[in-house]
Amino acid sequence: MSKDTQDTKGKKYTIEQFINTESIISNSISFDEKYVLFSSDKSGIYNAYIVSLEDNSQQQVTFSRTNAVHAISFFPNDHRFLFLSDQSGNEILHIYVQNEIGESVDLTPEENARAEFYHWSQDQKSFYYGSNKRNPSFMDVYELNIDTYESTCIFTNDEGYEFGAVSPNKRYIALGKVNNANDSDIYLYDRSQCQVSHLTVHEGDSNFIPQSFSGDSQYLYYLSNENHEFQVLKKVHMDTKQSIEVVKGNGDITSSFFSSKDNYLVYTINYDAKTEVKIINLSASQQLELPLLPEGQMVNVRLSQSEEVMTFLFNTSNEPSNLYSYHLLSEKLKKLSDTLNPEIDSEDLTQAEIITYPSFDGLEIPAIYYKPVIQAGEKVPSLVYVHGGPGGQSRLQYNPLFQYLANHGYAIIAVNNRGSSGYGKSFFRAADLKHGEVDLEDCIQAKNFLQEQDYIDDDKIGIMGGSYGGFMVLAALAFRPEEFKAGVDIFGVSNWERTLKSIPSWWENIREALYKKMGNPYTQPEYVRSISPLFHADKINKPLIVLQGANDPRVLKVESDEIVAALEKNNVPVEYVVFPDEGHDFKKKENKINGYKAILNFLEKHLPKKGI
Repeated sequence: MSKDTQDTKGKKYTIEQFINTESIISNSISFDEKYVLFSSDKSGIYNAYIVSLEDNSQQQVTFSRTNAVHAISFFPNDHRFLFLSDQSGNEILHIYVQNEIGESVDLTPEENARAEFYHWSQDQKSFYYGSNKRNPSFMDVYELNIDTYESTCIFTNDEGYEFGAVSPNKRYIALGKVNNANDSDIYLYDRSQCQVSHLTVHEGDSNFIPQSFSGDSQYLYYLSNENHEFQVLKKVHMDTKQSIEVVKGNGDITSSFFSSKDNYLVYTINYDAKTEVKIINLSASQQLELPLLPEGQMVNVRLSQSEEVMTFLFNTSNEPSNLYSYHLLSEKLKKLSDTLNPEIDSEDLTQAEIITYPSFDGLEIPAIYYKPVIQAGEKVPSLVYVHGGPGGQSRLQYNPLFQYLANHGYAIIAVNNRGSSGYGKSFFRAADLKHGEVDLEDCIQAKNFLQEQDYIDDDKIGIMGGSYGGFMVLAALAFRPEEFKAGVDIFGVSNWERTLKSIPSWWENIREALYKKMGNPYTQPEYVRSISPLFHADKINKPLIVLQGANDPRVLKVESDEIVAALEKNNVPVEYVVFPDEGHDFKKKENKINGYKAILNFLEKHLPKKGI
């Protein structure tokens, strides 16, 4: 890691300027290939928009002021579209259709029932979705007729299966089953015989994850890390049940799908904290050349029904996602959006760098480093950031909070501690039943890495994280109270015993996976309490700020209430920011502004730069 400093000061931007940058998620190409549907928070909260592929003109088509709208897909033969929405972040999602005159209908109106869109049928007359309206713990599979909007249950799920895919001929439903955090299986439901069969009988822990069927319904494509450190793409024949390897990459293959005419196979690889996209022209048996773009990552790739137009989102560490189209025949690349606030020059923002550092036992820990602009001889404060999970990963992508803090002089190292995904199954398993211990040591070694940089103020290093990362913040302050000078906890778990007992009903099928990682609160209560910071809050003596959504179904508000109360009782400086209209994430721009501003104000109070 270079220790060189820069001689100039970059321009400082306000949090309002950062958040007034547009955030785009999802995209879908219309049947006539004239428009692209996407979601944007331009209005202050995510709504659906349509952009013309001809002239780039944009039109807002939903107008929610309270609940985020996640656009899913245009209909196969007209301009109706589907979107998901919940109530203020409670994750009780419903599927809506909006017709061509702007009227919306809730297709899954059952109160307190969660719905998940799966995929369109091959005949384009229906789509498949999941709902837990029958049993709150499991998602049954339904088929909905797009002319009548009537739905039919085609698979009753009483065993905790996860949906994989329906074959084009509608005979088979591929199902996943999580056994524990490191082991999963694939099952096949034959609708003609009303029978479920186990496709992936194996010994030891390996993952098997269904993807999609071939166009002729003869093969099921799936991911597996059996006999491999990383996931590869394989396929199994429906009659012979024989499997063969299709492709492997330099990291985990994380997704795959076929184009509508089955001429292209698209798959993604998680390599070195970023997504790589590969497209194979199956008729020519060769890889498609993708458009040249700057160093960054392409995500949400979509191919049109004619297979001539591709759309995708592309982002870098210092520029947010933009929507692009690419014509496969003419090789014409077109940028359809310009999301960065025009008041911000991307050259003033930090370009993150992927680094590694040795942990306490010599294991190399990957991380993403955000270095602020530094004057020669200047010493700056810094933060160790821990991602969500357990088992998540920090990615090399645009992060407005990181850029805001770096722009105001804070160095940030986003740690992918052992137990993170994306670095092979051995690395992923390395923190099982050791969370708050070995992964915490990885974070402390990240602090040591920062201290080795001659421009870092050794005495002003804090720790920040969200969800599982918020737990790691509390664990660091409780179990290693002299390591960090302050903590930023964003909806973090303080009491694993309660959290593991109160997981959302629709997470029932991954309950055992969480127990494998964190411990079983019913059979291992002493261990679970031993890693829960709430029961050790008397050891916390450093300042803390806590941010929490009141409607969070994953980390209940009481988790934050109680840790704050414990610190107040012990006269430890603590600030508490609650958002009454958010869940396990901050969707509204106003809340992001208030939350991120509160974080910077807290840091400037407790980890000030010299001269502040």
